[in-house]
Amino acid sequence: MRKVVLLSVLMALFSISAFSQLKFGVKGGVNISSVHFSEEILNSDNITGFHIGPMMEFMVPVAGLGVDAAVLYSQKGLSTAGETMKTDYIEIPVNLKWKCGIPIIKFYAAAGPYIGFKVGGKSLWDIPGSMISEFKAKNFSAGLNFSAGVEVLSHLQVGLTYGLGLTDNYSVTRMSISEDIGKNRGWLVSAAILF
Repeated sequence: MRKVVLLSVLMALFSISAFSQLKFGVKGGVNISSVHFSEEILNSDNITGFHIGPMMEFMVPVAGLGVDAAVLYSQKGLSTAGETMKTDYIEIPVNLKWKCGIPIIKFYAAAGPYIGFKVGGKSLWDIPGSMISEFKAKNFSAGLNFSAGVEVLSHLQVGLTYGLGLTDNYSVTRMSISEDIGKNRGWLVSAAILF
């Protein structure tokens, strides 16, 4: 009985992998981001940055379900008091993806977590005219992505993503007391070419 069950599972996995589609590609686009504060520390405006990097997509065509993942160089930050503060991250989003449509054009929706590691940009800012004496970017970030878009001819995807930061990505020192503040939030407009 165990052999029959094991053989059935192996055959099911083989048939899924035989009909599944694994594609690799390049993804890039524009970030429109800001930092959401839990209290009125300072007034922040959106900044424009970019993201770019390799991606992969694994889909099971009959079900229309799959997974996509990427390794993206991404710029985020804020603008305040006439100064733009950008922080560069390597972000790794992994999304559950659903597609529907005809082969020429398909619509998709995706959602999933991301993690990010700071690799550049300013790590310490002095903000003039503020009670903040030290505003520091942290080395790690995490959050959730929610995406929707369109795929043309099975190779070109254009989409809009909202990134909801869940971790406090900045810290501030006031009178020798350090506290964590500021979650990255923003929109990503992306295009991807899959091979």
